Amino acid sequence: MAFRGPPSTVVSVAFRLARSSSRTGARPPSPPTCSWAVSIAGGVRSSVGRVHSARMTAMSEVVHVRGVGDGHDVGAGLSALERAAVTSAVAAVIMHCDMEVEGQRRWGRLRARRRKLMPAATTETLDSAAICEAVLEVCCALGCGGLPRATARWWVKRRTGGTWKDLRPADDATGDYFRDKLRMSPRVFREIVENLSPILQRRVTFYREPLQPDQIVAYTLYRWPSGETYESSSCSFGIGRASGLVAVRDVTAALLSVYREKVAWPTGVRKAIVLRAFDDKGFPNCHGCIDCTHIYVDKLANAPAEDCYDRKRRFSVVAQVVVDLDLRILDVFVGYPGSCHDVRIIHLSTLWSRAVVGGLFTGPPVLLPFQVQTNGYLLADNGYPPSKWMVVPFGGVAQHPLESRFDSKQKTVRGAVERAFGRLKGMWRLFLGLHKTNMETLPQQFVAVCILHNILIDVGIPFDENLLWEVDANGVRRRVDLGIHRPPRPLCMETSTGEAIMLRQALAERMMWR
Repeated sequence: MAFRGPPSTVVSVAFRLARSSSRTGARPPSPPTCSWAVSIAGGVRSSVGRVHSARMTAMSEVVHVRGVGDGHDVGAGLSALERAAVTSAVAAVIMHCDMEVEGQRRWGRLRARRRKLMPAATTETLDSAAICEAVLEVCCALGCGGLPRATARWWVKRRTGGTWKDLRPADDATGDYFRDKLRMSPRVFREIVENLSPILQRRVTFYREPLQPDQIVAYTLYRWPSGETYESSSCSFGIGRASGLVAVRDVTAALLSVYREKVAWPTGVRKAIVLRAFDDKGFPNCHGCIDCTHIYVDKLANAPAEDCYDRKRRFSVVAQVVVDLDLRILDVFVGYPGSCHDVRIIHLSTLWSRAVVGGLFTGPPVLLPFQVQTNGYLLADNGYPPSKWMVVPFGGVAQHPLESRFDSKQKTVRGAVERAFGRLKGMWRLFLGLHKTNMETLPQQFVAVCILHNILIDVGIPFDENLLWEVDANGVRRRVDLGIHRPPRPLCMETSTGEAIMLRQALAERMMWR
């Protein structure tokens, strides 16, 4: 059973139980095993609000209780047995009250700690329209640059500026620094950047600011002259290796798109200038000099080694070039492996097909001695077959004075192509030595370098002859290898046509009488 009520009632009940037990002679139980005292304590636990009031009320009832019997025993005192029963009941009440209060305090401390750790709840709530408007304002602020954008650490890596920072100051030393690093003046560089910017400019995104066209062009124009690897050259411009690869690819494509007319067969006034220059050297109606050079590359991955193995036992790619006496490149054909012979290259080139159909030399014919007429021709070495549009030396040991004079003159004039290769590879040294490359982009890069070669000639950028010399491992200064392979022996004259022999003989005769 359980007793519920105020402490005074509980104590009165305990007193009555004690009196009844004393009359019947029953012995009250000891305080620890008194079941009715525990029931009294349960009643007190449910009715007491505060421990202090319960404790004071219970003690006052114990001290001042008098005659709380059946009503007619007023004034009678408690016996020892009754006092023991009441004391046991009150002790149980106080013990349970203490336990209850301690538990309430413990739970109070836990709730206070939780409220302290939890963030304060927002009392005001926003409707959906206000939330949408706030999101729109934040997006507009980000797009206009009003709010700083946090850049993810894996998008941009901190790097040093290096060469790119040195190219930006505009002082007295900037011009020399540009010519040393980029092979051109600051004015020419700015013109190239201005013409390529519409193609190279990228849209600004939320991820990061894209590389600017001037930095992309400067990096590409630095790598081609320096010949450095992507890892080394990209660090000098504060960009990554992947960005360097993309920069070279984009600048190459932009040069081929914007300056495609820089490497073209001469027409109009330019053609008249070229023909006049060769006529002054004793070769009327000559349009240029032709030869091949080898671009040395590292062994190609996933490709047969013998395909790119040339006569000098090196891996290379062949480039066929036609130049005039101003060293300007008129035609370029590149991409075939070094194992191909020069004759094989010219038969595969578009130059041969255009010459065969008559679309290469379209000017009026020139009359030579022996009533020989020519519409145009090129000067070549003995590695090429003689034809009506290809003039090669006589060759041989015991030569006639007329033949010796012609060969000497032809070799001197034909030296323009070797000087053009020297200027081309000397300035853009990536194509001078051995380097790792991608065969899919190497031909386009070489054509782009030929375009820059003609641009620098047109604006009058001089060439430093010291670039054609290098010091080897033994400390000996020697001339660089331009990759020009001389034929081991002249081609058999039996393959020559009568028109080719008559043309060469007429040119030699004309040269003798001038």
